[in-house]
Parts: sequence; structure tokens; C-alpha cells
Amino acid sequence: MGQVTASAQATLTVEKTVFPILFAISFSHLLNDTIQAIIPAIYPVIKQSFRLNFTQVGLITLVFQITASLLQPFVGLFTDRKPMPYSLATGMSITLIGLLSLSVADSFQWLLISVALIGMGSAIFHPEASRLAYLASGGKRGMAQSLFQVGGNAGSALGPLLAALVIVKHGQSSVSWFAAIPLLAIGILALLGNWYKKHSVRRQAKGQGVELIPGLSQKRVIISIAILLVLVFSKYVYMASMSSYYTFYLIEKFHLSVRESQLYLFVFLFSVAVGTFIGGPIGDRIGRRYVIWISILGAAPFTLLLPHVNLFWTSIITVCIGLTLSSAFSAILVYAQELVPGKVGMIAGLFFGFSFGMAGIGSAVLGRLADATSLTYVYNVCAFLPLLGILTAFLPNPPKAE
Repeated sequence: MGQVTASAQATLTVEKTVFPILFAISFSHLLNDTIQAIIPAIYPVIKQSFRLNFTQVGLITLVFQITASLLQPFVGLFTDRKPMPYSLATGMSITLIGLLSLSVADSFQWLLISVALIGMGSAIFHPEASRLAYLASGGKRGMAQSLFQVGGNAGSALGPLLAALVIVKHGQSSVSWFAAIPLLAIGILALLGNWYKKHSVRRQAKGQGVELIPGLSQKRVIISIAILLVLVFSKYVYMASMSSYYTFYLIEKFHLSVRESQLYLFVFLFSVAVGTFIGGPIGDRIGRRYVIWISILGAAPFTLLLPHVNLFWTSIITVCIGLTLSSAFSAILVYAQELVPGKVGMIAGLFFGFSFGMAGIGSAVLGRLADATSLTYVYNVCAFLPLLGILTAFLPNPPKAE
């Protein structure tokens, strides 16, 4: 075996899929993202109590998402070189501090600091958790990432439901009641850290660098990564319009109560969780490129219809949007990891971070647009974003997943 550089190292997966580890990391993702989902879920409460406008609401999302997105690629790059099994529990501890701070915040600035802490915890959690799923996949990478992702999306769906049942009724201070969630996650992640430390096997690849997928030049790989990031942009800006403003849209257009609007948001986010789980295993079977194509572009007819239908069809169409649009991310992430082998953490950090950043920027921009026009206008504009899925035609067909 020839002499190699540190960048030539690649993380090995275990020989067989370790489902207990995958279920545990997925459940931890559920707990993590339940906490994150509380932030947009309590927007109607804090908008009224702090007398915020939509621009300020968007700024809260921006601070949270940017804090998470900027750190994630660096966390992933660092841990590619030096795995840190117990960083998962550390990140969740920071989330716990942010959650408790959010429950007692009495100014807009304090709100921003609190959500920034939760964002930092998320930035530490996602790259290493994604790597752990990759490690335990046994080669079934799409399935493993989908299982990991569906935990997060289930948590995102639970957040608004819990907010509707608890926070809307009892107010901002009741946010602290959810401290048990990150405490439970810290315990699970500490145990997962023990397994990760034992099984984080690393090998050295032959040659002086990481071998790219056969037949693809480095330039083609870079272009492909750029296309994937554009697709992530289209998906997450649209998703930001739903997660941040869908409840306000329902209240404004159909005169629903806050609690009723939260239940509709829960239905949408649950459909997102289902779509996420479907995308990865299908990508393992038929190819990730086809899943990406169907998922992004396939959502366009529904997004174009959404602003023009009544409440009944709004609920149906948003479920269709959730199912289709959400199935792309696991396929996109594993596709990118196969384009750049040996950089599992960096790619996970880049794509998770970019998705968070785009969601944050999109939320802030859309909030400003809503203040200047209306939420119906916002959804008319966002309806065209999935049409960017046509760029999938320029992605190469990678080898079939092992």
C-alpha cells in the first residue's frame, strides 16, 4: 500500500446494516428537530407578544439558519480528519441551553441569541450524525440517510403539534417544559458515541488523492455539485415559505385560528416525513438521479396550483407537495457523497449547512416580500422554484449503489 495524505482517507461502513444504530440516530434526529421546529411553531405567539412584523419574524429564522449553516461544513471537514464521537452529545447540550434561554427571553435581541445557540447545536449535530448513519448503513446509503432524515422530519412535524397543544395555551415560558427532550437525546447520543468510537474504522486509499467516480473529471464533479446545490436552493426556499408562513397564510386567507393552522402545518410536515423516507430506498434501487428529477420537478404542478384553490384542496395539494419535494434530499446527499468519496462529513456539512442557510435567507426575503405585498403573492412567486428541477438533466448517471 502506497504512502498517502490525510485527505486520501475514507470512512468505511460496517459490513452489515446496523439497524439498532440507525433507529437510535434517527430517533435522536427526531428529538433534535422537534426542538428546532418549536422556533417557527411559536412565531404566532411571539409575533403578538413582541409586536413583530414579518421582516423581524424572517430575521429570527435567518439567524437560526445562518448560525447552523455556516458552522456545518467546517465541523464536517474537521471531523473527516479527526472523528469526534462525543461531539453529538456536546451539540445537544448547546441546544438545551438555547431552549432554556428562549423560554425566558424578554427582548427581540435575546430571542436572536437563543435561536443562535440552538443553531450552533444543530451545526454540530448534523454532520457527525449523518456520518454515523453512513457508517452503519452496510452499503445501503440511501436507505440509511432516509431513515436518518425521516427522524428529523418527524420531529419537524411534532414541533408545531406540541406548540399548538402546549405553547399556544400556556405561553412562551412553557418552552422550558420541553427541556426533557434534549436531555433524553444527550443520553442516547452519549451511548451512540461509544459505538461510534469503537466502529469508526478508517482506511488509506492507494495513490496520492481521493479517486473520483470513474469517467468523471474533477471539473464535471464540481459542476454536478453546483447543480445539486441549486436544486437544494429551490427545495429549501420553497420549504421555508411553508414552514415559516403557511400558518399565517391559512389565517389570512381562510380565517383559521392559530391552533387550527398549526394542525394543518402538522399534516404538511408529516407528509414531508413520509416523502423523505420513500426517497432514499427508491434511489438505492432505481438510481438517485431519477429520484431527484421526479421529486423536484414533480412538485411544480402542485406548487403552481396552491395559491388558487380553496381550503380543502389546499390541504390536499400541500400533502402532495410535501410527499414529492421532500423525497429529494437523501438522494441528493448520497449522490454528492458518491461524487466525492472520502469526504462524508464535509459533504454532509456542506449540504445540510447550505440547506439551512438557504432556508434562513429565503425566510427573511420572503418575510420582507410579504410585508410589501401579501402572502398569496409570496406563494405565487415561490410556485416557480421547483421548475429548476429541469437542471437534473445535466447530472451524470453515477454507478449503481452497492
